[in-house]
Amino acid sequence: MDRPVEKPHEAIAAILADDLTAVNALIRERMASRHAPRIPEVTAHLVEAGGKRIRPMLTLAAARLCGYDGPYHVHLAATVEFIHTATLLHDDVVDESSQRRGKPTANLLWDNKSSVLVGDYLFARAFQLMVEPANLRVLEILSNAAATIAEGEVLQLTAAQDLATTEDIYLQVIRGKTAALFSAATEAGAEIARADAGQVKALFDYGDALGIAFQMADDLLDWQGDADVTGKNIGDDFRERKLTLPLIRAIAAADDEERAFWRRTIEKGKQTEGDLAIARDLLDRHGALTSTRDTALDWAAQAKASLADLPDHRLTGLLSDLADYVVARLR
Repeated sequence: MDRPVEKPHEAIAAILADDLTAVNALIRERMASRHAPRIPEVTAHLVEAGGKRIRPMLTLAAARLCGYDGPYHVHLAATVEFIHTATLLHDDVVDESSQRRGKPTANLLWDNKSSVLVGDYLFARAFQLMVEPANLRVLEILSNAAATIAEGEVLQLTAAQDLATTEDIYLQVIRGKTAALFSAATEAGAEIARADAGQVKALFDYGDALGIAFQMADDLLDWQGDADVTGKNIGDDFRERKLTLPLIRAIAAADDEERAFWRRTIEKGKQTEGDLAIARDLLDRHGALTSTRDTALDWAAQAKASLADLPDHRLTGLLSDLADYVVARLR
């Protein structure tokens, strides 16, 4: 890494403190419901569960470094957070998850119906918010992102348990379900500031590469992270039979005996005690964890390179540090 910086998202948050306060106030205002009190109950459980607010921060930072001085970056940042929260509510139902950010999921505390319907409500609120700036290009960016996220999730569902899933398909999945919102967050922030086309493209590219690096790091940490830090149990992706990059690479290098193991545990879902340890040994044998780490670092480097032609601003440097930070936990 170019320079050691600890928790750049906190430094960004400090610079954008007033804006973030406004975003949080707007989120609380718009997640309210006069007629269905369960909506704010479920939403507050997730929104206030200690997330870093990286996605809305990206929108605020992009707008600020491109010189925006209006009020609507706050609306766009809240939009991004509502879209993100809605997808989390839906994901936990699809994945039958019981833990998120170290706490019980909404579908466990309430039920699947509540999680799905509150997620739908938040999507609707997001669209109300994104219309308010009256900027057609911003509306196009964010609405396209919402569609791409859903498409990525469906693609992941159809690719799951299929040993023929390739790295290209995996990249398409994570570019849809994760990177699309990162790139929409940065692109929308630049667009509301009416930045020139080169800056808008640079910030889109940054968000895209950052989101890919972020998801690859997350997938790797599923195999070797600290559950107390990640809020996830080690091996959840294996138990849920998700074909993330480490698995895809290990399967591609497998011999006949190893492939039979993957067919039993992933395709057929017949997992027994000790299979997680065997899977981890196979990943180590084929260097799948190390190569995934290297690929995530490469994407982080691409994110940093995208910032080269942006204004000389403290936030530009911190966005570069953020790209380092999302993969620093892999070292």
